[in-house]
Amino acid sequence: MKNGIIAINKPEGISSARAVARVKKALGVKKTGHTGTLDPFATGLLLCTINKATRISQFFLEGHKRYLARVCLGRETDTYDLTGQTVFTASDSVMEALTKQDIEQVVQSFKGVQEQVPPMFSALKHKGQPLYKLARQGKKITKPPRQIEIFSIKIRQVKPPCCDLEVFCSSGTYIRSIAFDIGRELGCGGHLSQLCRTQSSEFKLENAIELSELESLDKDAAMQKIIPMSDCLKFMPKIAVNHSITQKVKFGQKLLVNELKSSLSEPGQSVRLVDGNSELLAIVQLNKNRQEYNYSCVFAV
Repeated sequence: MKNGIIAINKPEGISSARAVARVKKALGVKKTGHTGTLDPFATGLLLCTINKATRISQFFLEGHKRYLARVCLGRETDTYDLTGQTVFTASDSVMEALTKQDIEQVVQSFKGVQEQVPPMFSALKHKGQPLYKLARQGKKITKPPRQIEIFSIKIRQVKPPCCDLEVFCSSGTYIRSIAFDIGRELGCGGHLSQLCRTQSSEFKLENAIELSELESLDKDAAMQKIIPMSDCLKFMPKIAVNHSITQKVKFGQKLLVNELKSSLSEPGQSVRLVDGNSELLAIVQLNKNRQEYNYSCVFAV
């Protein structure tokens, strides 16, 4: 049984859950998941976790993301994207007065650390219910703003009324909200009309496989597309351990710092433990006492 991640190029028009279900069927595996959803209208990089790798999704939640986005100016929708109902349309005079310089100036103002209010149509939950379900029932809940960071935001093309952007941002950033806020700052309104995720953590879209291509492969060939768990976590420090430590990990026994002979980590930092075959045994974290490691996830059996 192989464990790891398959990087999929999700097509437009299907949910992330449906894409994962198709991956599961193509591989014939028991468990699948993903490390971060894409809306049905969005395309691009979807990291599908396979078997035991469903347990490492949490370690990608704080990873940075890169997107190509098209913002359509002059119209606001209740969802902040093209799927919603129009709630505001700018006048012709407002749109005619809008200049490329105005757009560039406002777009660049979004770079940096900031507070962002999540859209009311989102998968965030309120009392156990997703906000988008409550919003469809007429119960629109406003969540408090959250700190995000836009590392870079570049204009790729301005072709009125649309503006194409490349956004490199922290996890938890809503590109729909950026589109909405840009429109508000310009005084003309705006919504997100296209979105493609091109990077998630260290994974890039150029190395992903088309979902239809994966489905066309036989199961053995499809399984070869799985990236081993340890390789998926290359951003995490690694400690290679011997057979005796491997046995301790398998039985969940205490791991002392002097046994691992490594000073790679700080307290609370996640570290990979791998065996002689580079197979991922566990993810551990240095205890505050700096004398032993705490288990976070154990994969050895």
